[in-house]
Amino acid sequence: MTLVDSNVAIDVLTADPTWLDWSAAALQSVHDTGMPCINEVTYAELAARYSAEGALQRDLDTLGLRLARTPESGLFLAGRAFAAYRAAGGPRTSLLADFFIGAHAEAEGLPILTRDPRRCRTYFPDIVLITP
Repeated sequence: MTLVDSNVAIDVLTADPTWLDWSAAALQSVHDTGMPCINEVTYAELAARYSAEGALQRDLDTLGLRLARTPESGLFLAGRAFAAYRAAGGPRTSLLADFFIGAHAEAEGLPILTRDPRRCRTYFPDIVLITP
């Protein structure tokens, strides 16, 4: 299994002129080697772009993405990463989506397909990142 970040799915769904080629090829590569999936946070990020749940689900099916639930250990790790972020001077806002995705990957030993690895590299240095 590989967690797919919302930016990669959006690139493919919108035919982004800058990132479509890389994101589509990377997503195909993940399909070839295992199951690409998204977690609840990525699902919610994508849902913000849709007016109907059925349309989102059709697009996820087209991309071959399935929903993988974040384990409790991953949720705990997300909270701890956020605490470290705050201690390092990060602004007090809601828990950042990147922490949930990175923590899920760390808890289950999954790679992440993303083109924005900043926070994952900083707060989850042991996870494998598939990046441009």
